[in-house]
Amino acid sequence: MRVLITGGYGFIGAWIIRTLLVRGDEVFVYDLREDARRLKLILPESESSKVTFVCGDVCDLSTLSLALKTHAITHIIHLAGLQVPTCRLDPLLGAKVNVLGTLAVFEAAKALGGQIERIVYASSAAVYGGPENYPSGPLPDDVTLVPSTHYGVFKCCNEGNARIYFQDHAISSVGLRPWTVYGVGRDLGMTSEPTKAIKAALLGRPYAINFGGWTDFQYVDDVAKTFVLSLVRPYSGSKSYNLRGAVVPMTDFLKALVAVLPEAAELVTVGTLQIAIAYDLDDAALEKDLGPMPKTSLEAGIRETVRIFRELHADGRLDTSDIDGPKAASVTVIDEP
Repeated sequence: MRVLITGGYGFIGAWIIRTLLVRGDEVFVYDLREDARRLKLILPESESSKVTFVCGDVCDLSTLSLALKTHAITHIIHLAGLQVPTCRLDPLLGAKVNVLGTLAVFEAAKALGGQIERIVYASSAAVYGGPENYPSGPLPDDVTLVPSTHYGVFKCCNEGNARIYFQDHAISSVGLRPWTVYGVGRDLGMTSEPTKAIKAALLGRPYAINFGGWTDFQYVDDVAKTFVLSLVRPYSGSKSYNLRGAVVPMTDFLKALVAVLPEAAELVTVGTLQIAIAYDLDDAALEKDLGPMPKTSLEAGIRETVRIFRELHADGRLDTSDIDGPKAASVTVIDEP
């Protein structure tokens, strides 16, 4: 495959690149600037240098279309977007990037006829409202969506537009709804705090996670592989799917962390705030339509994260800037699910 990833230098994008390169695919990152620092945390230079960078704005249809044509792209993973805080402060800009940018991806694919075989795009668990809006038990993909942020509304809009592009133009796409994704390279957003807590505990430093309650922990390698499997497995249509990892209270995360790093018992604390997004999401439809997806246990995911952090620390390459500065004030919504 020849895969173009919009916003590919972010956290999840780096792990998707890693997965694609292991498969032997050709990878092109379409982004505003070249910044491979997260990718270099998980790949040697000999591998990360195989990625072709294409400079461009996802809202620029002509530049995006030219990139797809010039590089003979066959598949697209669309990750580019602005997160909750920006969408809250500037809804017009949020809509431009998140909604019009996604429309540009589909329009560019449409213009190339059958060249683009499939689009997989990042939706979000933020399409759901708070857990109090739903009955108890795992929620299927197709329950009523009542997002509590502009960001969540924009993601709902993208899911609807993707459906219309299949209806009207037979462009197959898969939307995936991540929740709390953790692992090496996660350094932004409220739900990055568990990853930062792992890093801090490894370094013997205290860390207070602002939120509590329940969440759905998804190891980033699983999420990356799910994006790629959604790109390559037989499929025709346009649906949006929940992802599901370890749905646990934050106190269970702390127990799992202590099992890996006993010193965390004295260093890491969790809050009491329940993030205002439904956390018990059913992924049965995804596995029915696209097959089983990888699921790493919470303790195993933490253990692997610690292993990589420890190697980076030994090499003098462990970036601590994300835990050195003051933390943002606690909020009631996810910044980057």
